Amino acid sequence: MINDNLIRKVAIQGIAGCFHDMAARQYFTDCEVEPVPFDSFPVLFDALSTDASLLGIVAIENTIAGSLLANHELLRQSNHTIIGEHSVRISHVLCALPGETIEDINEVNSHPMALMQCEQFLRRHPNMRMVEKFDTAGSAEEIARKNLHGHAAVCGELAATLYGLNILEKGIETNKRNFTRFLILADPLLAAELKQSENELNKSSIVFTLPHTQGALSKVLTILSFYDLNLTKIQSLPIMGREWEYRFYVDLTFKSYFRYRQGLQAVEPLTSEFRILGEYVEKVGIH
Repeated sequence: MINDNLIRKVAIQGIAGCFHDMAARQYFTDCEVEPVPFDSFPVLFDALSTDASLLGIVAIENTIAGSLLANHELLRQSNHTIIGEHSVRISHVLCALPGETIEDINEVNSHPMALMQCEQFLRRHPNMRMVEKFDTAGSAEEIARKNLHGHAAVCGELAATLYGLNILEKGIETNKRNFTRFLILADPLLAAELKQSENELNKSSIVFTLPHTQGALSKVLTILSFYDLNLTKIQSLPIMGREWEYRFYVDLTFKSYFRYRQGLQAVEPLTSEFRILGEYVEKVGIH
């Protein structure tokens, strides 16, 4: 049940109705979400650093495009903590002004990635000229605001509904197994208030660097395995100015919080830099 008295202000990349907005609404099911839109992830992180009451939601990886490497670095450089995760299946609709039909459409607007993901459907309609725009939800908003007849947007169903457009076709994406994983971020003080109890926590994200010595990574992985910690993801990024040295971003799942903490204590002395980016509950279900 939604608590009408509780409103969560959540920073999103994009505008209301985008997939970041959708993920935030699905994650915070117990309250109303007020999306705070930003044009880019760097600007979003800047806003988080100046407003401790603002939560953030950030895409971190996609099953087709892979990891969003820049967002890994933005997260590391920020002071914010991961308090949760949420995965969303990216499904697109074709929508237009009320009363329009597919036969009326001569131009389709959307983000280039969304147009590419729906290429097979769109090629079956050669009369529809594909025009790239900055944002999926923004394309829907522009059609509604400017009353653009003959135009359709490729976007999520939430955007079509928010901007009063008629859905002409659902599920037009070529790959039905396209998922994006989002991280929910909070200022450390707010994160402490929202954090689940230790017996509920079963996942964490850490980042560390290693000395440039033989077997350094192998030793760390062996210790983590010894403490029954499961690596669900490991991502390496080169460290600028330090040739052939890398920073490792690792996601761990665990059954025992105590054993997990023991494992980190054993690993930390082997690292040059070490930070826990967040401890949270693994999200199993996918929308």
